[in-house]
Amino acid sequence: MLSQKARYALRALFVLGEHEGNEPIMIADIAEQAKVPRKFLEQILLDMKRRGIVHSQRGKFGGYTLGRDPDDIDFAEVIRVIDGPLALSPCASRTAYRRCDDCEDETTCAIRKVLLAVRDATAEILESRTLAQAIMDEKTAKKRKRRN
Repeated sequence: MLSQKARYALRALFVLGEHEGNEPIMIADIAEQAKVPRKFLEQILLDMKRRGIVHSQRGKFGGYTLGRDPDDIDFAEVIRVIDGPLALSPCASRTAYRRCDDCEDETTCAIRKVLLAVRDATAEILESRTLAQAIMDEKTAKKRKRRN
């Protein structure tokens, strides 16, 4: 299940991705627009800064900007940074593989085979959905809603 922290991270990235111009956005403004508690957001942005997803600028006119183009930020990366591996079990993880303690034979384990398929399908979807696409989808949906 997607954590609240990951939801907050994605909402903060939406705010940064929708921002016109190159000037940084102050954390208080991101928190307000994304409806995220500021204290919680500070840790989230720090985690994403370490991975280059966002940049920070200090000083009076400081704040945060996207570290890369929204087309180069996919949902899978953000979720992995915030929540960890996408796999439901360590034995099915690409990034944090660990053999299960009670597994007799990984090569014939029916549970692992299903979890690998789930991981692959999940990763395929999340790796193909970018921040730019999500922002465009949201704008389109809001336009439709206003017309109705």
